[in-house]
Amino acid sequence: MAQRSVEYSVTRLSRLPSAGDIKMELTTGYTPKVTLFCNDKQRKPKHLSGYLRPQRQGLAPRVFNVASPAAGGRNPLPAQLRKKDDENEAKKSVLLQESTSAMELLDIERGVCVPFRKYSPEIVRDKVLESRGAILSLIGRGVEIVWKLGLYWSGLMYDCLVGRDQEIVPYRARQLRNLLCDLGPSFIKAGQVLANRPDIIREDYMNELCILQDDVPPFPNKVAFKIIEEELGKPLETVFSKISSGTIAAASLGQVYRATLRDSGEDVAIKVQRPQIEPIIYRDLFLFRTLASFLNGISLQKLGCNAELIVDEFGEKLLEELDYTLEALNIQDFLENFKNDPTVKIPQVYKHLSGSRVLVMEWIDGIRCTDPQAIKDAGIDVDSFLTVGVSAALRQLLEFGLFHGDPHPGNIFAMRDGRIAYVDFGNVAVLSQQNKQILIDAVVHAVNEDYMEMANDFTRLGFLASGTDVSPIVPALEAIWQNSSGKGLSDFNFRSVTGKFNQLVYQYPIRIPERFSLVIRSLLTQEGICFTMEPDFKFLEVAYPYVAKRLLTDPNPALRERLIQVLFKDGIFQWKRLENLIVLAKENVAKMSNNPASQVKNRQSSLNWRVEKKLDLTDTLKDGARLFIVDAGIRRQLLLALTEDSQLHIQELVDVYRLVEDDVDLSSVALEVLREFPSFTRDFMLSWTESVLSDR
Repeated sequence: MAQRSVEYSVTRLSRLPSAGDIKMELTTGYTPKVTLFCNDKQRKPKHLSGYLRPQRQGLAPRVFNVASPAAGGRNPLPAQLRKKDDENEAKKSVLLQESTSAMELLDIERGVCVPFRKYSPEIVRDKVLESRGAILSLIGRGVEIVWKLGLYWSGLMYDCLVGRDQEIVPYRARQLRNLLCDLGPSFIKAGQVLANRPDIIREDYMNELCILQDDVPPFPNKVAFKIIEEELGKPLETVFSKISSGTIAAASLGQVYRATLRDSGEDVAIKVQRPQIEPIIYRDLFLFRTLASFLNGISLQKLGCNAELIVDEFGEKLLEELDYTLEALNIQDFLENFKNDPTVKIPQVYKHLSGSRVLVMEWIDGIRCTDPQAIKDAGIDVDSFLTVGVSAALRQLLEFGLFHGDPHPGNIFAMRDGRIAYVDFGNVAVLSQQNKQILIDAVVHAVNEDYMEMANDFTRLGFLASGTDVSPIVPALEAIWQNSSGKGLSDFNFRSVTGKFNQLVYQYPIRIPERFSLVIRSLLTQEGICFTMEPDFKFLEVAYPYVAKRLLTDPNPALRERLIQVLFKDGIFQWKRLENLIVLAKENVAKMSNNPASQVKNRQSSLNWRVEKKLDLTDTLKDGARLFIVDAGIRRQLLLALTEDSQLHIQELVDVYRLVEDDVDLSSVALEVLREFPSFTRDFMLSWTESVLSDR
């Protein structure tokens, strides 16, 4: 995603960004400097006009870094404060675990601070209590919830007492699903979240909630059309020449119509929010959090986190889905991310016709993945289509850090030219750069079979509370990975690994953060689509080549470092692993370049679309040459790799060269070395001098 850094003055805000508050309060007491990384499109939060400089159009940007003076700000720490860093870090860890303000913990854990959010416990409380009759409404709704859930809970307790809790599980799971549907949209959404939270409920209940659909009876057209007119500020017939008499889809939060624009004749999809749903959602969230405050002790013991944090994660995502202007911005971000990818179709948004309750977007004329046979009957190459889908999913997760959180078959279309199309961007998740790097670290540690570091990665990602002893978890992780990967690439699947990991969750205080539950759901759902459409499809046979290509060609220094970690195991250079990476990367490029969706013909803006015809390792080799010259440690390791076991590994070097000779422009590398020779020489001398001095 194209990003740039913008510094804002936050001195006039009613309170400082939450993560920054805690970080400064527990270290220095200085006012934090907030660096926001946001999309190039200008955005300005309407409700914060005058508080921020510079002003931006639209919503508040996502924040990916909170830098403090201690990390290099303008106000250096006094020496006596610097000496207390370790002590303060320990205090911070304790305070964060004991804090009832879960939003601050969320921001720090994610590495993503959102100072201008729609959700906070205070906002929810104020929204609920500001209306007339709020207390009576809360009492009435609370009684309804407690009564229905109490009856269900008493049934579970009776089953345990009479010893039939196992045999009646399928019935109780269906009963829970129906109960959540009866309690309304907040509970339907909560059930969908629980379906991906093995840290909270049992797997057999999860399986039942996985089929929980938020398909509900549509509300009347008359009401929907009135909402559209209110958002447009004009009669329907002045904008649309035709609109469907019935809904195309109806869900717990809104419903969709198909229409034709009067001025251009283009077909569009109109998403309309259910009337008066926001007060219901706020009221339920208030009750959820009130209940959670009584469960903090149990939650800390079982999951290592406050129950309020879980509710806040859920509430934040739910309120984001309620704001269609946010969804419009999500679509714009996806359009920007995939603008140079000819295999992915993202619908255009008609911003001038959209608002917080209505979203008008381009109509996707494709075939839903709910009908695999129709896709095959249309003559679409299923294997190529699935390859495109897996690559698009991995790019979202590992490259952009912005991914579709609900890619079920109804939200994914196969276009007749082989492209994949996405709809419904209300539920998306953001991974910080740090989280993406830790995920790649986890993959590297899995490849190197370094299970202790893999367990530490889980702590860094928020699955385990800070300070947790990970040593008991290491053997379990080793067993899960070795049993799954030992079967070979063709038999590996995420569902089996997830099932084993779910069992691990019950044995240890593991919490699955909301954003990673979305990652897991996204991967499992797309793997399920692959298996439904092509039972013999090998998900990892597409995923591995993509990861190999990223490791070999991405100029990001962090990925270069991880490539080195992959190629060295226990200090020994892995020649075979390097060859495998090159072969897999070339396979990825070949598959994507030969994919029907990549054959750009008679399309608008085709000149802006890039299709790689072959793997290009020229820049990688240039970086490798520079690293060899300036880094004494790498230079020593590579020289040792060529002389391991008291023999020259010339044949291995020749084998690698034969693999890449068509993928490297040697003349370009030579020219680069000659052009940079003076700086190379200087860096080499500095590196050599430092190495000599450090040895003395």
